[in-house]
Amino acid sequence: MKVNLSILVLVIFFFAAEGFPGCPAPDAARAQTPEMSDGQAMGDRQWAMGDGKTQDPVRAEASFAGEDASDRKDVKPSGRSQDPFQDEYKDDEGQDYDDEPFSDERVTIADPIEPFNRVMHRFNDRLYFWLLKPVAEGYKEAVPEPARISVKNFYYHLLFPIRFVNCVLQADLTGAGSEAGRFAINTVWGIGGLLDPSSNQGIELPKQNTDFGQTLGMYGVGHGFYIVWPFLGPSSPRDSVDIAGENVLDPLSYFTPWYTSLGRRPFKMINNASLSLGDYEAVIEAAIDPYIAIRNGYIQYRMKEVQARRDRSLFFRNRKNAAPEAADSPPAD
Repeated sequence: MKVNLSILVLVIFFFAAEGFPGCPAPDAARAQTPEMSDGQAMGDRQWAMGDGKTQDPVRAEASFAGEDASDRKDVKPSGRSQDPFQDEYKDDEGQDYDDEPFSDERVTIADPIEPFNRVMHRFNDRLYFWLLKPVAEGYKEAVPEPARISVKNFYYHLLFPIRFVNCVLQADLTGAGSEAGRFAINTVWGIGGLLDPSSNQGIELPKQNTDFGQTLGMYGVGHGFYIVWPFLGPSSPRDSVDIAGENVLDPLSYFTPWYTSLGRRPFKMINNASLSLGDYEAVIEAAIDPYIAIRNGYIQYRMKEVQARRDRSLFFRNRKNAAPEAADSPPAD
């Protein structure tokens, strides 16, 4: 009995050292198992436990199905292509964003007399802060806002001939009819233009803010170059035509002495400034170079005005601009 027990113990030690049949030794099992990092092993365990936050979705899916991803030939390699959001971004690749409706067309204007313009810009800037703004602030405190709005309406009403003539020249018959209706209604029910009943609900005749500079732009006349007029601000030779046009078509110029305009224009500037205090300050405070900012803003604004008027015209809406809005030479920065 003791001999058989000794033989049994030897057999057990033998198989413990060599491994039982059909069962690999611990070292051999480790050699057959591919090495995994701690993160991958933890990820597979989390997926198996139902957490599902493994970093490799293909490997996790294979582990969940009870098979190795390396044995599946129909499984595509993992990567960003499996991300539906990435596929959506790929669909947008190659898209021309220049055709977006909100992309602004950049235009420039020649500035050959920049030294003179900068002097005039500085002059107008000092004039605003040292004279116009203080007077406008005092005027604002003394005169209530409804009265100041009525003054602005009256000056706008007087310039009806300029807007009506330009609407006709631009082949905007709808705008011309709207201006004629506004003038009749505001003259009778608006007490000579002090009120604006034509903009009330039920009538709602839109204002036509047009001038001779826009009309020339529609006919293909370019700006020429940038110029800053003292007291008047940014302009160009094309837009300066409005100065002469306003004097010719202003009704008061035919019924009042010429020197009355010397006081009428400054009063108009003070009244308008009292209704827009802070706008100019916001522009120059946000700009590195206020002169460049105002110049670029002016040319962009005028270009959009001409485009808007062209879209309303019966004759010009389907025609491209014969002359570019900006000059050929870029501005000197």
